[in-house]
Amino acid sequence: MRNKKIINWVGITLIALTYTACSVPSLVQKTENKVVPVSYKGSQDSTNSGKVSWKVFFTDTALNALIDTALVNNQELNITMQEIEISKNEVMARKGEYRPFVSLGGAAGVEKASRYTLPGATEEITEIKPGKKTPDPLSDFRFGASATWEIDIWHKLRNAKKAAVSRYLASVEGKNFMMTNIVSEIANNYYELLALDSQLEILQRNIEIQSNALRIVKMEKEATKVTELAVRRFQAQVLNTQNLQYDIKQRIVEAENRINFLVGRYPQPVARTHQNFETLLPAIVQSGIPSQLLENRPDVRQAENELAAAKLDVQVAKANFYPRLGLTAMLGIQSFSPIYLAKAPKSIISSIAGDLAGPLVNKNAIKATYYSANAKQIQAVYDYQRTVLNAYIEVTNQLSRIDNLEKSYDLKKSEVEALTESINISNRLFASARADYMEVLLTQRDALESRFDLVETKMNQMNAMVDIYRALGGGWK
Repeated sequence: MRNKKIINWVGITLIALTYTACSVPSLVQKTENKVVPVSYKGSQDSTNSGKVSWKVFFTDTALNALIDTALVNNQELNITMQEIEISKNEVMARKGEYRPFVSLGGAAGVEKASRYTLPGATEEITEIKPGKKTPDPLSDFRFGASATWEIDIWHKLRNAKKAAVSRYLASVEGKNFMMTNIVSEIANNYYELLALDSQLEILQRNIEIQSNALRIVKMEKEATKVTELAVRRFQAQVLNTQNLQYDIKQRIVEAENRINFLVGRYPQPVARTHQNFETLLPAIVQSGIPSQLLENRPDVRQAENELAAAKLDVQVAKANFYPRLGLTAMLGIQSFSPIYLAKAPKSIISSIAGDLAGPLVNKNAIKATYYSANAKQIQAVYDYQRTVLNAYIEVTNQLSRIDNLEKSYDLKKSEVEALTESINISNRLFASARADYMEVLLTQRDALESRFDLVETKMNQMNAMVDIYRALGGGWK
């Protein structure tokens, strides 16, 4: 009769668990779209500069030394490295969850039961040995090992470990993406520093030219060929140009300190190659084909790994609807006196049990977790597609920028040559009284501005080279 009741209870339990497993809500999941355009401008050339190491791409030894130092000392990068360690430890923790948990320990205690209770009355009439009553109070000494193990029949724990591995890989790609950004930031600031040096040299040369012009005007005034007004206007022009150099010097300090911050050191002069900045030529960048972005861009691969982890999280949340199977076991020795602990096998205690349980009523928390995991998976799909789209647009924008800056630089260079020649012409005309002093001043000012613009355009060209290299996924290898 008793066995029949047990069988009935087991049957009812299995029916309930079957009902529970069959009542998993259905969800609409979204699949990522990995299709990208076949080319950027119709070219099918797969040569890609993004695969080139930054040590090869950048040929300036001073710049490479700064990048090399930054990849060791940059504080933000070092913080990210610790996040990778945290992700690695999470993988270790998840891996251990689907293995048996074994603990070893002992315990000692004493208990005195009331004579007027069932345990107390039982102990009163029970003999430990023939002729020897149960001790009062009763001591208890135990030592042994216990184990618990959740049988991962639905791969819930294994999927959780795989999700942790995917997030670890995502953190590694996040580190790579940060390296890419650090390399590009240092390079851009370095070229800005070279441009500011060039502008300062141009300014100092113009101060010398304008100072010579001021001396000539003063001599012209003494010869009564010009008035005091012309002298004052030339003097004001010299003072204005001299004042501009302090703004450039401040910008040089700030550019140096931006590099110092990225390199992870306190403010100090930044070593750089001294050369004619205007003669620098940006490296020729091969863009390859758009599908290579899925392999080269660390942020794309980071989003892909996050998406893989989100998909696994849905499977983990789904497994919560299914019954859980667990095993517990214990093996040890126990006695009311320490002297009897070694008297095996009489002092040995052991047990083993299994349990099967699953949610039946009020599954709102499980459903909420399941719905949230699915929403996060859809969110990860959109994030992945947004990252791919952004990568493609960045490359397209930089390719167009490189073309337009090349054309702009050629025109600006012709403008500078024309204005430089006009300075000599205006000076000769002024000396022969065939040009007004205002024409000389305006010509000098226009020539200075055009030289500044030319340097600015060259800096933009170098920055575009760096930005397209970063957009293609270069800088982390």
